[in-house]
Amino acid sequence: MLAIPSKRHDKRQVHFLARPEIEAVLAAPDRTTWLGRRDHTLLLVAAQTGLRLSELTGLDRDVVHLGSGAHVRCVGKGRKERTAPLTRSARAPGMAQGTVAEGATALFHNVHEGRLSADSVQSLLGKHVRVAHKSCPSLKAKSVSPHVLRHSAAMELLQAGVNCSVIALWLGHESVETAQTYLHAHLALKEAALRSSSRTSAASEPASSRTTACSPS
Repeated sequence: MLAIPSKRHDKRQVHFLARPEIEAVLAAPDRTTWLGRRDHTLLLVAAQTGLRLSELTGLDRDVVHLGSGAHVRCVGKGRKERTAPLTRSARAPGMAQGTVAEGATALFHNVHEGRLSADSVQSLLGKHVRVAHKSCPSLKAKSVSPHVLRHSAAMELLQAGVNCSVIALWLGHESVETAQTYLHAHLALKEAALRSSSRTSAASEPASSRTTACSPS
């Protein structure tokens, strides 16, 4: 049974947000309120770490380390534990300034100190995306889900030059091949490769042939 190949099916191209769109979504929550600070921190951690929705809602207070080498520990698919590093912007000011109630166990919780549900996260994300439409009109044409934030984190790593094998480890993928889908979705990388190949072809072409090709018949 294990030798039977998996059924072939159409694979959709991944959707992700560009940096200006991410910034617009992160700026939407009102950080003068507790709920706004919680939402901002949740969205920031999601966009920076690429955690799955279940991993985000499953985070507890004691899995966050804000000192040197700041990171969060999460349990992903197959009950595998991994750590995701936190940037300076992700660990401050949100996690350190009143986003977690004293009696709550969950890192991201509701007003009753209970763990946020997947529907709650999708709802709050949708609310802030609608606010972000005003400053970033391109968001109107996109369906933004928590998984889109995960894809956005992967695309930013790819654009920064991070190897696909490292991205696969970062996101908790079982196989490096899964991370290859981000290569196919990144149009800018394809265009850069095309420009590079064009320059290489032009440089390797003999000068006489280039003159002949450009001269009138």
